[in-house]
Amino acid sequence: MSGWPSRGPRPQQGAGTVLMLVVVAAVATAAWACLVLASGVAARHRAAAAADLAALAGASAASTGGPAAACAAAAEIAAVNGGQLVSCDVAVEAVEVAVRVPLPLAARGLPDPVRRARATTGGLP
Repeated sequence: MSGWPSRGPRPQQGAGTVLMLVVVAAVATAAWACLVLASGVAARHRAAAAADLAALAGASAASTGGPAAACAAAAEIAAVNGGQLVSCDVAVEAVEVAVRVPLPLAARGLPDPVRRARATTGGLP
């Protein structure tokens, strides 16, 4: 039976297992990085939406209740949308807010996205 391979030491035995472990680790790392990136983008969009809605609520409240009512309404709407009001500036005809939305647990360590929005209190000229 000279056609059979010898049963001596085979130095590459188990190399396929190690290669597959490296490939699985690389795929898992890439998937985690994509998850972190996607959660960051989603938080940024949530912050923008919360800022837009908070500015609109603040502008509506400013036209009837003044600056304190405007910032209180903006803070309430920001909180309802999962954000935190960072700043609220009420001018004669506009309310400008900044809202921060915390990142999910997978993306901790990155800065929380902060978005600004502005809404006018008056009607069209």
